[in-house]
Amino acid sequence: MAPKPRIPNAGVLACRRLHIGPSRDFLCVSVARQSVDWFTRHPGGHPHFQHHRTFRASTSRFGIGQVRDTHRTPLGLHRIARKIGAGWPVGTVFKARQAIGYTWQGMPEATIAHRILWLEGLEPGFNRGGDVDTFRRYIYIHGVADEPTLGRPASHGCIHLAAADLMPLFDRIQVGALVWIDAQG
Repeated sequence: MAPKPRIPNAGVLACRRLHIGPSRDFLCVSVARQSVDWFTRHPGGHPHFQHHRTFRASTSRFGIGQVRDTHRTPLGLHRIARKIGAGWPVGTVFKARQAIGYTWQGMPEATIAHRILWLEGLEPGFNRGGDVDTFRRYIYIHGVADEPTLGRPASHGCIHLAAADLMPLFDRIQVGALVWIDAQG
């Protein structure tokens, strides 16, 4: 039996080092496994997290990296800074964070679809500020029209999820939720 997923120690240590308290939800992106694990806090204010679900994902086809214009997936501790797309139907296509059409109306290969969770780096000099700023790099967790690419590196730096996974995650997760992106995981 496979071990139960858990939040990587490096993610916990980054929170402590940065004096960041736990959010209700915690996402852990594994570049090696091309997956996202969703953890939720135990009810009643208990300090521990329980594994809620694992999603198949895609990270950058160019590998991992922090620097702007490399199209690589950044590592480290992030949080969800903005949620974009609430109320739009599944299949909505976004460009510059604005709805521009639908996958079923002539955009079957849309690169950003359904919903957007815009990430903000929390580690100064590593994924926050200057040429390494995740938010200014427009790194998202978002849907994609070409879902058969999920499970292997295929993005330009973002984390792709299937619409069936992204939609309920988007509805439940709050702005400020922590996201740990790890090369291994």
